[in-house]
Amino acid sequence: MNALVATNRNFKLAARLLGLDSKLEKSLLIPFREIKVECTIPKDDGTLATFVGFRIQHDNARGPMKGGIRYHPEVDPDEVNALAQLMTWKTAVANIPYGGAKGGIGCNPGELSKSELERLTRVFTQKIHDLIGIHTDVPAPDMGTGPQTMAWILDEYSKFHGHSPAVVTGKPIDLGGSLGRDAATGRGVLFATEALLNEHGKSISGQKFVIQGFGNVGSWAAQLIHEKGGKVVALSDITGAIMNSNGIDIPSLLKHVKENKGIKGFHGGDSIDPKSVLVEDCDILIPAALGGVINRENANEIKAKFIIEAANHPTDPEADEILSKKGVIILPDIYANSGGVTVSYFEWVQNIQGFMWDEEKVNSELKTYMTKGFKNVKEMCQTHNCDLRMGAFTLGVNRVARATVLRGWEA
Repeated sequence: MNALVATNRNFKLAARLLGLDSKLEKSLLIPFREIKVECTIPKDDGTLATFVGFRIQHDNARGPMKGGIRYHPEVDPDEVNALAQLMTWKTAVANIPYGGAKGGIGCNPGELSKSELERLTRVFTQKIHDLIGIHTDVPAPDMGTGPQTMAWILDEYSKFHGHSPAVVTGKPIDLGGSLGRDAATGRGVLFATEALLNEHGKSISGQKFVIQGFGNVGSWAAQLIHEKGGKVVALSDITGAIMNSNGIDIPSLLKHVKENKGIKGFHGGDSIDPKSVLVEDCDILIPAALGGVINRENANEIKAKFIIEAANHPTDPEADEILSKKGVIILPDIYANSGGVTVSYFEWVQNIQGFMWDEEKVNSELKTYMTKGFKNVKEMCQTHNCDLRMGAFTLGVNRVARATVLRGWEA
């Protein structure tokens, strides 16, 4: 099931639980604005190349829109629409004053030189500079983009609007990026997991974890869980998968991954089929890679008692039903992986104040937000007698609906 269908389905279920009227429900789904621009640049060999850039701005009832910019050859408009909408609910669940957006450029960043990427980023910024802004829409990095991309956007935007560090987040520290941003999503996953286990009278220490994906989120989550005494027994990335029932030595693995660009060849565990990592024996499963990995094919074989969705929509709705019948508790993506956007908000706040925080403050504020977020989700679960996913969706949708009605926007 594709991302847009799944997101719309969750939204509609939440709207029904909340008893929203159909006009309001319809207006909440329609994006505020969809932007599509042509970006033509000279390549290093002097020939011209044209790319399509776009930005979907979903909702701004609660504040400026916020979301990533991805550089990827197959940019599916449906998926981008779903991700923009998901950001609207995610920022509302996290209780930060934003709406959702998403965008990108259809290109293969691996095939472009650094100077070509810079030219492309600057042309894209020139085309959309009057449609983004500190109090309008604040982009961030996503697949195929990073702090350097944000630095170019900031510089190009500032040529038109004066120095504006708060126009993007995920910037290099030297240009107003926040300390703790790099680890934020992974650290948020840790705090979310702690909040959930706490509810069940357990702690991280001594629990067995399996993590699918060892990119930014997966590697930080593994490191932080390891530091808290959790046992990571299996791990995978695009190069391969490993297992060690006594617990993988995460610091050694991180060193290996840095030197060898992947898990493959690490000697601190047995090599296993990456497909089987999700069904290994563990207490807590953390999918931190792609969407749709837990589906009706493998849901019955999952042995974990808890699933923490560090990736976006890793669980298909069909798998959701199978797992809930088995009594597996799923902590949904729109809450579990909101640490990244929460610290992006802290970065924006610091830029607007012109006053930077130390890392300790960033992490303690993040913990406060994640802990409070879990409490709010649980309250919605009790009110509407529903699971955690619907608890999070009703919480997010309700906050956006209330802001929309208070502004007098409802149809």
